Amino acid sequence: MPVKPGSRRVGSFLSEFGSGVGLLFRGLAVYGRSPLLVLLGIVPAMISGALYLAGLGTLVYFADELAALITPFADDWSDGPRQLLRLVAGFALLGLGGLLGVVTFTAITLVIGDPFYEKISERVEERFGGVPDEVELSFWRSLRRSIADAARLLGRSVLFGIPLFVAGFVPLVGQFVVPVVAAMVGGWFLAMGLVGVPFQRRGLRLAQRQRALRARRPLTLGFGVAVFLCFLIPLGAVLLTPAAVAGATLLARRTLDQPTDRHSRAPATSTGTASPGTA
Repeated sequence: MPVKPGSRRVGSFLSEFGSGVGLLFRGLAVYGRSPLLVLLGIVPAMISGALYLAGLGTLVYFADELAALITPFADDWSDGPRQLLRLVAGFALLGLGGLLGVVTFTAITLVIGDPFYEKISERVEERFGGVPDEVELSFWRSLRRSIADAARLLGRSVLFGIPLFVAGFVPLVGQFVVPVVAAMVGGWFLAMGLVGVPFQRRGLRLAQRQRALRARRPLTLGFGVAVFLCFLIPLGAVLLTPAAVAGATLLARRTLDQPTDRHSRAPATSTGTASPGTA
């Protein structure tokens, strides 16, 4: 029996998605071979982690008060419906906080640890053939670009997060559909942020980064969702951010049709002629 086109597309999507998940584990293996990089990579994440742990604790502590604040129309309801609505509102707030927390945690950690993560990414690039026509940026210029791109990504994630927050009030949809969509959205923005270092090394900015990743959407989502779910685990973001940077470097190379196999160290596409999204 001939395979239907729809089945082939689903199979292709799942295969690419699985390859994206595998990039995180490959990044973990590459980065884990250097104990010094392990230590240096964790320090910035620990600083961000302490700040975000305090923020998350505050959000959980005041969840009831915040839920009441955003549902004043339920003040005159009977106890049962009012408590149910505010319970749902509390979970929606925590979900929005989790989505924005994971995305912003990564952005801030990358800014704090820019020199360390640059070194991790550089080691991965060297392992698979390096970067031809690499663009050298000063530390301050690189930092300014990282902050500007992180701010843009944060703004976009907020725009997506607000509708998800509102959808969290819808029975069943908010409890089952929204978490899946949030993982996909959060994973996409995580991947966009994490590949910033290798794309900057090639002189490519956020718009070019976005085009390249869109052309390999299932691969990008597989990597991003895997990172997002790992970051939801306690201490997962602290321990795995350096590995995610290494995996994101492999993702960048894959989307730009550059070698990610040590047995295939062919010259990578020149920055001047790179064609993101044609891979």
